[in-house]
Amino acid sequence: MDIKTPVDVKDEGSGWLGRLRARMPRATRWILLAAACVMLAGGAYYAWWAGFGQDNPADSLITTLAQRGDLEDTITATGTLQPKDYVDVGTQVSGQLKKLLVDVGTVVTAGQLLAEIDPSVYQSRVDGDHALLLNQEAQLADRQAQLVLARLQLTRQKNLDRENATTTDALQSAAATHQSALAQTDAIRAQIKQTGSILRGDEANLGYTRIYSPIAGTVVSQTAKQGQTLNANQQAPIVMRIADLATMTVQAQVSEADVSKLVIGMDVYFTTLGGNSRRHYGKLRQIPPTPTVVNNVVLYDALFDVENPDQALMTQMTAQVFFVAASARDAVLVPVAALGPLAASGQTPRAGGGRKASGLDPRGQYAGGKALVNVLDAGGKVTGREVKVGVMNRISAQIISGLEPGEKVVIGSRSPAAEDQSKPSSALAPTAQKGGR
Repeated sequence: MDIKTPVDVKDEGSGWLGRLRARMPRATRWILLAAACVMLAGGAYYAWWAGFGQDNPADSLITTLAQRGDLEDTITATGTLQPKDYVDVGTQVSGQLKKLLVDVGTVVTAGQLLAEIDPSVYQSRVDGDHALLLNQEAQLADRQAQLVLARLQLTRQKNLDRENATTTDALQSAAATHQSALAQTDAIRAQIKQTGSILRGDEANLGYTRIYSPIAGTVVSQTAKQGQTLNANQQAPIVMRIADLATMTVQAQVSEADVSKLVIGMDVYFTTLGGNSRRHYGKLRQIPPTPTVVNNVVLYDALFDVENPDQALMTQMTAQVFFVAASARDAVLVPVAALGPLAASGQTPRAGGGRKASGLDPRGQYAGGKALVNVLDAGGKVTGREVKVGVMNRISAQIISGLEPGEKVVIGSRSPAAEDQSKPSSALAPTAQKGGR
């Protein structure tokens, strides 16, 4: 039996809380009291953690490790592939394409017969020239015989004239006949030369009805079909294109902002869309001075060659081209975001935010020079350190001296309040530390 104290009796009679406590067992009231204490303690801890638990600036810093790796500073462009050596094979005579002896993809050798044009018209012209030439040669033989006769008559008249046995008229007539026979002989010879020239031209045209490959290579396209009539009177029609696919030329289009960074002979590589990231390497060969303007954008062609022994590269493939301006192998690398400018005389050294310091591209400010980085040691202390920067691109930078692989560098912070603490100030780093690797 519970014995109620005077206080308990008084509480039970005072309002709804007293009536509730009167109906509630004592054990239950102790459990509720303990739960309320736990909740109050948790709220107090959370308030302390939110207000005082982040006093250490290192807890809000974003860091990464300096590590070794390879780095390239590249200029990117898009290009297309073309065979370095190719020939558009056409016809020099008109007529019907009677035979087409190769198809697209056929590998041909130099001098191989590719196609034939109907030779009937050209063969008839050659036959006519031969007949005319035979006729003129017969005329020449006749004129030569008349010339011999005229020469004999002139000689006889001269002998008779020395003996005063002929007249002057007869002598003059014999001389004129000899000169006429000589002139007619020369005229026939000239006609024979003319006919011979026409014959050679017609024979050449007859030979043009048989089309041969000028180079060894692969038939990459055909623009004429067998049975088609070709007209070469105004423009030589193209029958096919033959290309040597052993060496391909990449024609990359580079913007006018980047073309000044290219140097003849610099290393360059590219990948293709279906090439599984396989790299093909070459060296920049030529930059033609005349640009191409596309939608008011000035683009310059940059040409380089690449070997294609397995013929995996094909005409008109799209290439993603990378011109290597600088590179470093097995170098100490940090993100560009870890770099900051060195302080001027009398100013506090600050690091971090390298991309902001240079506007868009920090390479012009830090590449090949010096910068400042924040280094976080094992005790959580942040120290500004001067480093020498080598090759860099928009993402990473090579550290030549001042930093070792595995050291932790600051690249940012998780809260704006800690932003200033992530940079070496007078409290964190009164002076920048210089040191070699």
